[in-house]
Amino acid sequence: MSQALPSAAAPAVDLPAAPVARKPGAVRHGPGAALMLGALGVVYGDIGTSPLYAFKEAVKAATAGGASVPAAATGAVSLILWSLILIVSLKYAVLILRADNRGEGGIVAMLALLGARQARPGTGKALLLVVGLVGAALLYGDGAITPAISVLSAIEGVKVDAPALGPYVVPITLVILVGLFLVQHKGVAAIGRVFGPVMLVWFLVLGLLGIAGIIAKPEILAAANPLRAVDFL
Repeated sequence: MSQALPSAAAPAVDLPAAPVARKPGAVRHGPGAALMLGALGVVYGDIGTSPLYAFKEAVKAATAGGASVPAAATGAVSLILWSLILIVSLKYAVLILRADNRGEGGIVAMLALLGARQARPGTGKALLLVVGLVGAALLYGDGAITPAISVLSAIEGVKVDAPALGPYVVPITLVILVGLFLVQHKGVAAIGRVFGPVMLVWFLVLGLLGIAGIIAKPEILAAANPLRAVDFL
């Protein structure tokens, strides 16, 4: 019985390389830095720009009520510090980031997890739906107001070095806001790539200015005492 042998002149076939097995617990660290930088520009931009107006308005209101400037500054810093610790570290990092709905987060995602939309009227879940709708309304209101206040507060700083530009603060703010909203259609990822490095530089500048301020006025460290925040309230 004869058997056909493969021809020696047959062309070689390149087989695809077998995929490298990845350990079950292995984590790819490559995109991690890019994701963190993007989140810095999208998620934490609201919190990071708050010092432009929150501290000034808090001290202004406290001094108008009769408090001294040092006491008002220490109380405002203490209140901001402990608010960030409790809200960002506890609420955001520990609670909200773990309560996701197929990767989506936020108050609407939590409502979906609770199944409040199918709740009967008058039940506890129906009350949660009302609370969630109020929270979503507050979120949308914050998203509409904060960009205008942040950009306007930033442009107002131009008047310190160039008082002649005072009448142009509002027009410049409008141009910037219109430009920001025109690029929203490009998606969160594109916006994060642009504003992530900007926010990184902003946080570094805030940190350096804070260190310089602590060296000049070390008594501000008393703001680490939460009782100062309580007294300020």
